[in-house]
Amino acid sequence: MIPLAFYAPLKSPDHPVASGDRTVARLLMAALEAAGFAPELASRRRSFEGDGDPDRQAALQAAGEAEADRLAASYRSLAEPRRPRLWFTYHSYYKAPDHLGPAVARALAIPYVVAEPSRAGKRARGPWRIGHETAEAGLDRAAILFAATALDREMLERLRPPGQVIVDLPPFLDASRWPAAPRTGREPGHPARLIAVGMFRPGDKLASYRVLADALARVTQDWRLAIVGDGPARPEIEALFRPFGDRVAIRGEVGDAGALAHLYAEADLLVWPAVNEAYGMALLEAQACGCPVLAGNSGGVRSVVEPGVTGWLAPARDPAAFAAELARLLGEPAELARLGRGAAERVRDRHDLPAAARTLRSALLPLVATEPAPA
Repeated sequence: MIPLAFYAPLKSPDHPVASGDRTVARLLMAALEAAGFAPELASRRRSFEGDGDPDRQAALQAAGEAEADRLAASYRSLAEPRRPRLWFTYHSYYKAPDHLGPAVARALAIPYVVAEPSRAGKRARGPWRIGHETAEAGLDRAAILFAATALDREMLERLRPPGQVIVDLPPFLDASRWPAAPRTGREPGHPARLIAVGMFRPGDKLASYRVLADALARVTQDWRLAIVGDGPARPEIEALFRPFGDRVAIRGEVGDAGALAHLYAEADLLVWPAVNEAYGMALLEAQACGCPVLAGNSGGVRSVVEPGVTGWLAPARDPAAFAAELARLLGEPAELARLGRGAAERVRDRHDLPAAARTLRSALLPLVATEPAPA
């Protein structure tokens, strides 16, 4: 196994609060191990600064530089076989830049790579200027950037420095944890079974729930909705769905994959407006369980939902269009069954952990095939 340093500046893989970022960090470590590497968490330091406070960004940068020096010294003290041969960062961007990886990689003369990076030129002169400059400098230095979606790749290619390699690494999960259970179609006269999965947070998540509630109010067919999630915006979300009475059941956070897989398997359709969604891990989880998806067409959602094959997309932030598409699908149970089968097949072909491990191994092995240069 080839040792490498792993770091997630937005949220550590062992962070106590569940989120899609934590899930992806854990999956990347598992895929790297399956690819023949020995990833070791380099730091739990969180560099996130969400308010656009320049003083706070400067303080985070100074503390990060000091920690990078300590890490480099610590790694140098290790015997050669135990030193990381590569630094792997997940998700560096202007609100959570990587202050550690570029400096440590330079000090140890090892390659630096980033998965799911984000560039945002419009932040160059705004309140996140310091974070933006740090993130951009690190991404410019990376030997490889792994793009999760077609939208990401387009942006990264446009700003790619000479010699940098962009590799497609589609969003993935461990499909063995999300079995596609045998499914039975909805019996005539029974309500459609819907599910929505998303944290109860202000901002984009709350906006998605607002669109969903508005859309459901326009649908005349009989349906029942299970909502999986929890968080600080729970009072607002409960108020949004209170008018529907017992047609909506808020299940709270379901941390056990088996229990959540059972809920996906019971549902006819996952419904999620996906306001400003990067791509949405819940969309992949549902599809792995054979549950098709109706989602808003924003961000990189199209990279995980194939219209007409695994589900359908509706225009983003448009409750009327979402409602119209939902009403159509509820009237076509055979179509939902076909999409569910296609969803499970596509996840296992394109979005499963072994496929990600093959991509990582193919891209990273050439970087560590020779002995590291002296620092």
